[in-house]
Amino acid sequence: MKTLLLQIFTWWNGQTLGTRFHTWRHGKHVGEDEAGNLYYEGGQDSEGRTRRWVIYNGAAEASAIPAGWHGWMHHRTDVSPADEVYAAKPWETAHQPNLTGTGRAYRPKGSILNQGARPHVTGDYDAWTPKS
Repeated sequence: MKTLLLQIFTWWNGQTLGTRFHTWRHGKHVGEDEAGNLYYEGGQDSEGRTRRWVIYNGAAEASAIPAGWHGWMHHRTDVSPADEVYAAKPWETAHQPNLTGTGRAYRPKGSILNQGARPHVTGDYDAWTPKS
């Protein structure tokens, strides 16, 4: 029952009820990535290309799509990573979730949330004061 209610009222917890119906009716399962995201295709868009979509395993976060599947999703290749031996390039890194709002978020020097002191001004900037 909980799954049904989540599919009716939320879009960020996997697929919605409408997506489930559309996938059942028009989708052809293409493959699955190492994170458990499911990839489908079926039908055509307004430009005549085959529609492609992903059903996320968990929260819907587009940056969680691996590089090989990203290229397939955006029609950069017609061959899915499931149909070929895809090897990640050395410069491709593993997915990291968005850490904004957590204790591990990026906090540069000078941030009020950073523990360090703000760097000193180098002299190319003079602060305005009311008497100057």
